Amino acid sequence: MLYGRNEEQRRLLALLDAAEAGRGGALFLVAGPGAGKSALLELAVELAGDAWQVLRCTGIQSEAELPFAGLQLLLSPVLGGLGALPERQRITLLAAFGVSPAYLADNRFLVGVGTTSLLTQLSSVGPVLCLIDDAQWLDRPSADALVFAARRLGAHRVAVLFAGRPEFAAPGVPELRLPPLDTAAARRLLAEHARELPGEIRECVLATAAGNPLALLELPKMNIDTLPVGPLPLPERLQCGYQGRIADQTADVRLALLVAAAEETGDLALVLRVLAGLGATADALSAAERSGMISVVGPSIAFAHPLQRAAAYRSAPFPQRLTVHAALAAALADQPDRRAWHLAAAATGPDETAAAALEAAAHRAYHRTGYATAAMALERAALLSTDRTARLRRLVRAVEAAADAGQPDRALRLADETERSTSPGPDERARLADVRARIEFERGSVRVAHRLLVDAAADIATAQPDRAAAMLIGAAAAAWFAGDLAEVAAARVRMAELNLGRQRAALLAVLDGPLAVHSADRRAGVRLIRSTVRSGRTLPDNGPSPQLTLAQLAMVVGDADDARDILAELTARCRDRGMVGWLPAVCGTLGTAEVLLGHFHEADAALTEGLRIAQEVDQPNRICQANAMLAVLAAIRGEEQRCHELAERCLRKQSTDFNAVDLAQAEWALGLLDLAYGRYEAAVDRLENLYDSPYRALGQWVHLMGDRVEAAVRLRRPDRARVPLLILEQWSAATHSPWIEACLLRCRGMLDSDGDAYARALVMHAAEQRWFDHARTGLLYGEWLRRERCKTEARSVLRGSLRTFERLDARPWADRARTELRAAGEAVAEPRSDLAALLTPQEFEVVRLAATGATNKEIGSKLLLSPKTVAHHLYRAFPKLGVTNRHGLAGVDLDTTAVPDP
Repeated sequence: MLYGRNEEQRRLLALLDAAEAGRGGALFLVAGPGAGKSALLELAVELAGDAWQVLRCTGIQSEAELPFAGLQLLLSPVLGGLGALPERQRITLLAAFGVSPAYLADNRFLVGVGTTSLLTQLSSVGPVLCLIDDAQWLDRPSADALVFAARRLGAHRVAVLFAGRPEFAAPGVPELRLPPLDTAAARRLLAEHARELPGEIRECVLATAAGNPLALLELPKMNIDTLPVGPLPLPERLQCGYQGRIADQTADVRLALLVAAAEETGDLALVLRVLAGLGATADALSAAERSGMISVVGPSIAFAHPLQRAAAYRSAPFPQRLTVHAALAAALADQPDRRAWHLAAAATGPDETAAAALEAAAHRAYHRTGYATAAMALERAALLSTDRTARLRRLVRAVEAAADAGQPDRALRLADETERSTSPGPDERARLADVRARIEFERGSVRVAHRLLVDAAADIATAQPDRAAAMLIGAAAAAWFAGDLAEVAAARVRMAELNLGRQRAALLAVLDGPLAVHSADRRAGVRLIRSTVRSGRTLPDNGPSPQLTLAQLAMVVGDADDARDILAELTARCRDRGMVGWLPAVCGTLGTAEVLLGHFHEADAALTEGLRIAQEVDQPNRICQANAMLAVLAAIRGEEQRCHELAERCLRKQSTDFNAVDLAQAEWALGLLDLAYGRYEAAVDRLENLYDSPYRALGQWVHLMGDRVEAAVRLRRPDRARVPLLILEQWSAATHSPWIEACLLRCRGMLDSDGDAYARALVMHAAEQRWFDHARTGLLYGEWLRRERCKTEARSVLRGSLRTFERLDARPWADRARTELRAAGEAVAEPRSDLAALLTPQEFEVVRLAATGATNKEIGSKLLLSPKTVAHHLYRAFPKLGVTNRHGLAGVDLDTTAVPDP
């Protein structure tokens, strides 16, 4: 399978179609080593099919001086057809192939004519495809004969494809220059052939390959050194492709190329300074530029392709590379971070000077949110350390930085190395266990995470009670998400035994609240959780974990607005700080809060972003979280197949060790879908079974109870609505939340046929800006009014619900509202499209930011996208919105609050 070569495939098809119709022709595929020329030749064979006769030859560098070696290789399978050629052409070709006296082959014109005649004669039987690979290494007589023939095939069923580098000359033959693969195609190719490649290595490979297909395939197989100052090692095929050109240069020019390749920023002044220190002059750099491998523009040097930089670097002898790095380090005394990396690259063994410099650079990188760089620097510093204590310190910090950077495999590898080689003490073991638990949790092993944290907390309970308490809170969270309240309670018992000082009551309250809301004293639990959330929001910033916990606690008691505010701020902070490892959890939880609030477009954007990053950093738990809530959105939108697919992805992972909350959300999505499409018995059965399952202590039960009541009433089984109604009454009394009371009133309206309850619910929904709930209540109220023969009032209420459902793209609900409106005597227009619903979640986020005046660079920084990707999303979004540029966005209504018209 080829990636990103649609235009090239189109050109090949056009050539083959024309030749098959008797309009022969040729094409020269031009590109450097590894660009995919040979793959395109194979594609041509595949496109041609069995009806074509295929002739092949490949230029061989060692045979480039042998006249007609390439032509003989191409035509040897069909030499039996020479007898049908005119005698002079036949004899001349035989002479070219060494069968007749050699002097007869001196007439190059006749060799070309004979080649043309033989190919056209073959085409009378069936179409002929000639493939000439590595054309730059063809002997010149063969090249001349084949180019001669290629220009004279216009009335025959022959197609000739040359593939070679730019130095091959084929005058008169149309050229197709192969560009590098674009970023999307390169990522797909790499994902298909190197699925297990760690994220940081993947990005390094993508940068070095710069769209070269062979490099994308071969680099992942190499022993990759990711130091930022040295290019990756090249596969032999690519190295050979470039090394001849480099070897032809003088020693001074090769040195200039090496210094330019080792100096990672393209700083012309620095390169000249280092060259002078090594005894070379600016003339060497000028000669290097004349070679075509580098260009000098203003104060900068750039290689024509990153692979040429790698070839220039790797072609140099190892001792010379060390010398150059040492010279660069000496010249960078005023730039300590860059100096540290060159010192490390120049080291051949333990070197405390280089290790200390790297550790200091890592500290600066960490505080600039460069967690991946910090992890890399600390790992290298540990390797260069001469002292065991310093090595241990650096390795543990490297583990933590790698986890924050979203590099779980690297973090676990470093943790294993630390435990194997440094004999860590209790403090270091606890820190390593904390990271391991976080990774295990995100990979879906919540009980493993729970056990790691409980054991680590016990290890440091006496020496570091505050840290032990934090770990027990994490252990309780893991138990909660596993649906195991008994282990939550056990963590609370262990925490009570710690010497916690002034923070004792506040820390215990973090667990007391969730336990109490699932006990007889639900009101006390709600009070504790709300107090914890209020006090926690005023605490200093201690990283994402405490704030994420606060948001999750707020959602336990239905305070989704508070959760959304906390999470929106936390998302921005994680983006600004580059904490990629935390973003899937934060975005996924933010998306959940937005769903509960009825902000479906915002939810889609947050969940899609979280899913994308979770897939990149290998966090199955967060992939499942995003898929479960996206399934809920699909249910609301009536996307039946998508809802089932997303939910099943989660439910397939059902086990005692996976996140029970996500499984519950997936089941809720399927029940909500049944409700939306009028499958009321299936909806009641599913939602009842879910609440009676081991997950009963978890999930968004206010919404679930409301859905159970509606499904039961529509099924005409009010007896099955009594239990969920009682639960709603208990939650409403415990929380005093207006939105929960509004949901309760809607349910009472259904059960008691109480129009006043519906009307009061509508007022409360509006006051809380819960517009999806408002529209659902309006739909039920409108149905009731129509049955009560209050058709005018019914139409007014149903119109508002329809507009909201259309705005939110809640298609099944909108269809039901239209049906009710028609039954109430109103002619209803066709569904109208919401502009925001036309966009993908990523396009929606990009457009919304662009509408505020943010630049592509600013948007990319916020959403962790490249400016080029931002521009691509805008390019795709503009036609959907009916605008031609970003200035037109000012007139586009992207409001997603769905406030009904008065």
